[in-house]
Amino acid sequence: MRQIEIEIKGKGKALAALDDRNPGIAEALWQKLPIEAKANIWGEEVYFEVPLEKEDERPTPASSAGDVSYWSPGSAFCIFFGQTQPYSPVNHLGRIAEGLDLFKEVRAGDRIVLNRKR
Repeated sequence: MRQIEIEIKGKGKALAALDDRNPGIAEALWQKLPIEAKANIWGEEVYFEVPLEKEDERPTPASSAGDVSYWSPGSAFCIFFGQTQPYSPVNHLGRIAEGLDLFKEVRAGDRIVLNRKR
């Protein structure tokens, strides 16, 4: 199973495990790692632009706390850590396996780094 380390600079690290809900997008994202971006916040969701332009694969309008997803209209990686639902359908890529509570501490503008877990 592929895992992505999500580092919030100065705040800590979390771990996401990719799954097979949208394998084409997950693989494309994996090939782009590492990625560094600035966090945006929308309700109980952290999101940021990634250098990936993919069409929807198997989008869904709902999310659960812990889902990590790709939102195609904004080329964004999304981390859902509470009750907030997607603005529009997202492509789920996996789930937070460790450190979900870390995202409650993220503020707009925080630096986030995605890396392949070694």
